[in-house]
Amino acid sequence: MYTLYGSRGSGSAIAEAALERCGIAFRTVRASAWEEDSAIEALKRVNPLGQIPTLVLPDGSVMTESAAILIHLGLEHPASGLLPAEASARAQTLRGLVFIAANCYSAISQSDYPERYTTDTTEAAHAAVRAGARRVLHRHWDIFADTFTGRPFLGGAEPGALDLMAAVVSRWSGTRAHLANHRPAFLELLKRVEAHPAVQPVFARHFD
Repeated sequence: MYTLYGSRGSGSAIAEAALERCGIAFRTVRASAWEEDSAIEALKRVNPLGQIPTLVLPDGSVMTESAAILIHLGLEHPASGLLPAEASARAQTLRGLVFIAANCYSAISQSDYPERYTTDTTEAAHAAVRAGARRVLHRHWDIFADTFTGRPFLGGAEPGALDLMAAVVSRWSGTRAHLANHRPAFLELLKRVEAHPAVQPVFARHFD
């Protein structure tokens, strides 16, 4: 049995949707740093950073980092369609997953926790860091939307790993509002991902 540590409305929705796409039996454990009544101490025992999602595999080994979890599940369960079978398309999916992890996630962290990125303790300084981080984040999403243009989904005929990660991470830090004004076609693709029958139940549990 796989064990997924996560929380409603968090990045654990990415791993949860991927596990369901693979047809894997798993149990969920509610844990997050912002929920004092959650299993945060149990999570820290397997992931000292306390990050979610954290996935414990049946052999007891631990997977962290959303992109790594998606890649592992896609390689272990090729029939799931999380990763393209064709080498060139698969390479672009891996590129896209790392792009989101390295560029978008990092900017979201700066937006959410500006006090970590400046020694100035004033609210004005924190607001400036947050505004700058969001400007960078939205620029990264513009680049992503212009670079990854699969149809009807980024993964091809069905939503794959890149679709799942983009659909979840784009929900934060004002990204959807930005895309509505600047990349509306890409926003429509994300909405198609969320509405897909294999994905919609997970998004309903996490975000509706």
